Amino acid sequence: MWTDEELQERINQTVDWLRQKVAEANAKGLVVGMSGGVDSAVVAGLCKHAFPENCVAVIMPCHSDPDDQEDALWIAEGFDIRPLEVDLSNAHTQIFDQVLKSLKLNGRDVVGAKMSQGNLKARLRMSTLYTVANALNYLVAGTDNAPESYTGYFTKYGDGGVDLLPISSLTKAEVRAWARMLGLPRRIATRVPTAGLWPGQTDETDLGITYDQIDRYLLGEQVAPEVQERLETLHRQSEHKRHLPPSLELPKLKGID
Repeated sequence: MWTDEELQERINQTVDWLRQKVAEANAKGLVVGMSGGVDSAVVAGLCKHAFPENCVAVIMPCHSDPDDQEDALWIAEGFDIRPLEVDLSNAHTQIFDQVLKSLKLNGRDVVGAKMSQGNLKARLRMSTLYTVANALNYLVAGTDNAPESYTGYFTKYGDGGVDLLPISSLTKAEVRAWARMLGLPRRIATRVPTAGLWPGQTDETDLGITYDQIDRYLLGEQVAPEVQERLETLHRQSEHKRHLPPSLELPKLKGID
């Protein structure tokens, strides 16, 4: 296990890295989406340390559990961050209902409505964060951790659409340890992880494995064969999310004489 000195040193390095990247982009500060979970709470704390006066936390309920919004507000207050609240519920309903109506009129069978509406939530949040960031000349800080990055447990061009990923090398256990160092209470650090994509949704149910199992695999420890197979399958299937879209390179045509 890590000592407090080791944890603090890594936090300090990350804060310095955030400042460096913002300076390289000629930006002025950082924007982070706040969900009420431990990952976004830790990133908000890092952003606040890096830019005490130029850090914005955006809370974006979208047919969400009211407890999520309450926890996000509580975390922002604890870090002395004045949050922005942008309710995306009406926008989500309007877009999704129009899509379903148009598909029906077009004679198309909808087979993935649940996933489609969930990913729409994530992409609306991404668009909102970039609207705020562009208005202020800030960068968007993402909240994906190492298990999410490895398994591809993020929405392409949704929560995966960010400028910086400060905790993407941290296991879930490390994120929780950083939360303690940043002064967050145990109830936030141990909160059941959820992306809030639909009622009752949890990360570990979607993944089919626990964060502890993923952590141990990423650290090179032995896990059950079925866990290893599941992780390697998720990693392989999500490879496209970790790269820019493929582009077709056609041979150059010779000009007509």
